[in-house]
Amino acid sequence: TLAYGLERLVVLRRRRVIPKDFVKRFLSHLEQGQLDRARALKLCEDNGSPIADIFAHAVRKWGKPAVEIEQAVIDGGERQVAHLRKNLRVFNGVGSIGPLLGLLGTTIGMIQCFNEIAGNAAAMGKARQLAGGIGVALTTTAGGLCVAIPAMVLYMYLIGRVDSLVAEMDGLSQKVVDLISAEALAAA
Repeated sequence: TLAYGLERLVVLRRRRVIPKDFVKRFLSHLEQGQLDRARALKLCEDNGSPIADIFAHAVRKWGKPAVEIEQAVIDGGERQVAHLRKNLRVFNGVGSIGPLLGLLGTTIGMIQCFNEIAGNAAAMGKARQLAGGIGVALTTTAGGLCVAIPAMVLYMYLIGRVDSLVAEMDGLSQKVVDLISAEALAAA
């Protein structure tokens, strides 16, 4: 969980996914008519960020109807979203399985207690003889929760970050579509 968490925190940094300078410069050049299809595509490929990849999908359809460009953006965006969500299932899995493993340990600890009582009638009412099994039960429950809770918090945080980045990329991509579609070029 820790390794995947660190990896996802690095990969999902905003400036890595949506480099501000690149986006600002790219959109500005498009608005001012300083880019043609080939130059715009080269800029996107050179940048290599997820937003640049989505822009490149749009640029490849330069001058086509807005609907066609939007479909290309959706296709490219789906690939990027899959890349951004990569490994997030690990956190959900750990968050779900952690308490189950704790419950398994609780069950084993309680079985030890009952076996102690069944094997030794004198153990009934003697906390010291039952404490080992109860200790196992409580330790495993706490261990499972100590793993599951941070995993679920990290999962929720990272899903929120991905959703935020995707929404921002969608808005920026729409600006590109509005600038390079056949309708926009005919109006200019």
